[in-house]
Amino acid sequence: MMMTPSPTELTTSATDAVLALECILIAAYLRHTGTVDRWRAGLWCWILGLIAFSAFLGAVAHGFEMPGSMYAALWKPLYLSLGILIGLFLVGAVYDWRGRIAAGRLVPWSIGGGVAFLGVTEIVRGPFIVFAVYEAAVMLSVLAIYVFLAATHRLKGAGVVSVAIVLNLAAAGAQASDLSVRIWVPFDHNGIFHLVQMAGAGMLGLGLRFGMQPDARGVFRESSSRHA
Repeated sequence: MMMTPSPTELTTSATDAVLALECILIAAYLRHTGTVDRWRAGLWCWILGLIAFSAFLGAVAHGFEMPGSMYAALWKPLYLSLGILIGLFLVGAVYDWRGRIAAGRLVPWSIGGGVAFLGVTEIVRGPFIVFAVYEAAVMLSVLAIYVFLAATHRLKGAGVVSVAIVLNLAAAGAQASDLSVRIWVPFDHNGIFHLVQMAGAGMLGLGLRFGMQPDARGVFRESSSRHA
């Protein structure tokens, strides 16, 4: 395969590759920082891993010229990964809000939702619009949960995670636009999307790390014991 001659496609591919590497590093950091909550850490490592996998496939799709059939086939696992990881975001939020049992019940639904999303993209033209609607609906719910957790001081880092989600929604808005910018090299809306996503991934990792400290739920535990 030959690399694409399009400068904006090359910057999109490069930013996808950097995003993939960033998410792998964040996942490794969360996994090996001695967290007391292995289930939560594992869940978010899966989410970050799926983001990295999707970004890697995106880097290949945008960076290389290939036959149309190969290009179309490449996007199928990419859309499946995106669909599942968005559902798992909701699982992570419910875990932080309601606990492991409630979150565990949502795991099959999140996977099923990802498969259903892939099916819809096969039927409906313009799969990005489908993804944008699906992502917005789920991520706004996730944002509401983390804003609540931050406002009630139930979980350290919830406010930082909320900022990460806002950045993720802003990135999706940028991708849906026709924005372009030149920062030494040209970036189209896809490249800008990845740049904002990088900032969001960093904020997400920071917020999750705060929430994995031994006293992260101290306020919540104290209020629960007073009402017991």
